[in-house]
Amino acid sequence: MSTPASDLLMHPVRIRLVNALSGDRTLTTAELCERLPGVSQATVYRHVAALVKGGLLQVTGEEQVRGTVERRYALRRERVRFDEPAAARMTKNDHRLVFTAALGALLAEFNAYLDRRGANPLRDAVSYRQFVAWLTDEELGAVVAQVGALLHEIAANAPRDDRTPYLLSTILFPTEQRERPE
Repeated sequence: MSTPASDLLMHPVRIRLVNALSGDRTLTTAELCERLPGVSQATVYRHVAALVKGGLLQVTGEEQVRGTVERRYALRRERVRFDEPAAARMTKNDHRLVFTAALGALLAEFNAYLDRRGANPLRDAVSYRQFVAWLTDEELGAVVAQVGALLHEIAANAPRDDRTPYLLSTILFPTEQRERPE
């Protein structure tokens, strides 16, 4: 029985593992450890096991390496998606926990980027902007549809030698409550 993605992704390390396996990559736990500096090997192994057990990762191959079995893992992308019915089943506290985990993962990824040799936020087009957009319900629907279409298009890009993986996070929520007609 697989665990809902929302339950599995309530931890920043698991979100980072999912990010590391994006683009149809297959990686070993050793390669995943390299991509998550500051996270212990034992922690990576524990969270990989939870993601496999929960059905978000699959073993794509095994190889004997120095007397142990080294497994390669791939993301089951269809299991990681939060569709509307899954989001509707989540409680407000579930949403709070997933959001907190996502922020923790985002901060860890940003720190890992800054700690890399040669990191240059200006050259690398690093961006962190925040602004308030005043929108009608119709305008909000149009923004969600347009941004969703663009994100869907670029998420389909496969890794290539001329492409660099960028972490793109979107956050959208109302900052004030307004009276809505019943």
